[in-house]
Amino acid sequence: MSDLLQIRDLVVEYPVGGGRRVHAVSGVTVAVRKGETLGLVGESGSGKSSLARALLQLPPPQGGSVQFDGQDLTKLGGKALRAVRPRLQMIFQDPIASLNPRRRVAEIIAEPLIVCGVADAAERTRRVRAVMEAVGLDPDLVWNRRPHEFSGGQCQRIAIARALVLEPSLIVCDEPVSALDVSIRAQILNLLEDMKARFGLTLLFIAHDLAVVKSVSDRVAVMYLGKLCEVASSEDLFASPAHPYTAALMAAIPEPDPDIPLGDTKLMPGDPPSPLDPPSGCRFRTRCPHAEKRCTSEVPALREIAPGREVACHFPLVA
Repeated sequence: MSDLLQIRDLVVEYPVGGGRRVHAVSGVTVAVRKGETLGLVGESGSGKSSLARALLQLPPPQGGSVQFDGQDLTKLGGKALRAVRPRLQMIFQDPIASLNPRRRVAEIIAEPLIVCGVADAAERTRRVRAVMEAVGLDPDLVWNRRPHEFSGGQCQRIAIARALVLEPSLIVCDEPVSALDVSIRAQILNLLEDMKARFGLTLLFIAHDLAVVKSVSDRVAVMYLGKLCEVASSEDLFASPAHPYTAALMAAIPEPDPDIPLGDTKLMPGDPPSPLDPPSGCRFRTRCPHAEKRCTSEVPALREIAPGREVACHFPLVA
């Protein structure tokens, strides 16, 4: 299976005054294969959304490259970048806030077509009706309604329709179910799976909920403080995490049984470091119970420890 997206040494930083910068993403390298779902997990502030926006050039990263289907997006601009963008779409975390409250649903979904130069009104109508039906919305009922008339789950369906109307190759899902009730999440996840199969999509799926990531992802990448810790198939990663941070995330998942005590999170006491001043060497070392002197001075490289499995740790839990 060939790679649709290749991210190499991506760097995203934000100036905060006084010459200081937030190191949101620091030298991340990862690939997304055609037709797969790559899950991206990590704590809040780990750089997941910054990475997602940077690969879409919103805004462009400060360093590295983003190869999409053979084209380096970081070297494109103006009309050249605009010509590629219809093939990359994003579904945002807050479905209601991502929709213009003053626009009708049909206008919201049709707007990308107008921006990309589809001048034929009849063709726009046909495509809008088609994607509405694909995501389970009745065009005759919702056509002239506005976002405030819908539930969160329905608004997310509208957002998915808007992302699909340009017939993209890659969709970045930035925590698309975190703002929804548990009862609605399964519907949206099933819808994304159906759309992936129906339209031949490739998905980058960002989430906090590890159970969700496990259910939808072919492979999973774990981020901590702007760096990748581990990349593996979903099955291998959840069966035997190789990085201590991944193991800590797994240990933090509560068992749905009140008689089972909360497990050890496998973290050293204390707060996470600030991305303004990340630790030297391994960025996880200040919270890692396995850290040694080497971890203080030497940055662990993301290396392959088994076929299809990479980890950035001097002392991985899986040999």
